[in-house]
Amino acid sequence: MAEFETFWREDPAPLLRVEPGFVLADADPDATPGFGGRKRDAVGALAEGAEVLATLQEKFFADSTVGGTRSVLLVLQAMDTAGKGGIVKHVVGAVDPGGVHLHAFKAPTEEELAHDFLWRVRREVPLAGQIGVFDRSHYEDVLIGSVRKLAPDDVIAQRFHDIVAFEEELVANGTVIVKVMLHISSDEQKERLAARLERPDKHWKYNPGDVTERLLWNDYQAAYQRVFDKTSTTDAPWFVVPANRKWYARLAVQHLLIDALRSIDPQWPKPDYDVEHEKARLAAS
Repeated sequence: MAEFETFWREDPAPLLRVEPGFVLADADPDATPGFGGRKRDAVGALAEGAEVLATLQEKFFADSTVGGTRSVLLVLQAMDTAGKGGIVKHVVGAVDPGGVHLHAFKAPTEEELAHDFLWRVRREVPLAGQIGVFDRSHYEDVLIGSVRKLAPDDVIAQRFHDIVAFEEELVANGTVIVKVMLHISSDEQKERLAARLERPDKHWKYNPGDVTERLLWNDYQAAYQRVFDKTSTTDAPWFVVPANRKWYARLAVQHLLIDALRSIDPQWPKPDYDVEHEKARLAAS
């Protein structure tokens, strides 16, 4: 199986990475950085990338069975309707689920509130050979925390410091962190919410609270900007992925995961037995 995609016009990772001076308001949620095709081209491209990702993930998991210690953590953050579920289903869903650890962070329980805000997060970090996926994450504690004034400014500031230290610890222990913010426009979100209300099979996905949060759109955009300014580091950078076109967002996140696994460069484990001898034994059995 191939271990490289052939359809990118330009490597999208550097185009999506948050660098010093990045301004979220200047990022175009309709853009398709690095991809020259259209929606009709994305179906085949996603399938090609899925084969690449699955091959690398199988090597990665296999290596962990003989002592490999590395892991990958995909952090997905976004405004409501941006497509996190689609990323989990269409991108992460293309690999062996036995090598994936998915956790969706909801409002903290009473038990979780009795501990440091990172307590519940540490319990869900991926083990060796796993691709961990956080559907929302520890960043909720600084996003909602600041927008909704759930914590004073000095506590939010300390949380930023704690998050950076936590991620430095993960990286030092062998985890490659891929932090993605799926970036949609306010108009696109409005259309997606309206579409849910028009379809009975999508009513379950609609939450009246989504409109309440939507009224704070500008506050959330400012909060995300602060997150990027404070926590996009060399070893754990943020990637802002335009997500008005769901098909592009899936291709981009798929590529970022492929890049993460390539950086680890997993190898097939060497057998601890004589292959030719086992072939002979099997033939004679």
